[in-house]
Amino acid sequence: MRRYALAIALGIVAVSGPVSSVFAATAHCEETLKALRAAEAAAKLGDADKNKVSELETKGIERCNADDDKRADDFFAQAMKVMGK
Repeated sequence: MRRYALAIALGIVAVSGPVSSVFAATAHCEETLKALRAAEAAAKLGDADKNKVSELETKGIERCNADDDKRADDFFAQAMKVMGK
């Protein structure tokens, strides 16, 4: 009986490991977006820079929603660069 319980416990750990890593990966671009929005709220930008940041943010959100964290973070980084961050 103990072996059976141990096998089940190890199976649960094996299955939950990859699932939790998927959730950790998808949370990354959301965290970057939060930082971008905080920086954007504090920034004093001209109209051209505001438009560029907004455009990059929109593209990043699209990629983030598509679970493409790397490209989303690239767009968010470009927006931060426009703001001088």
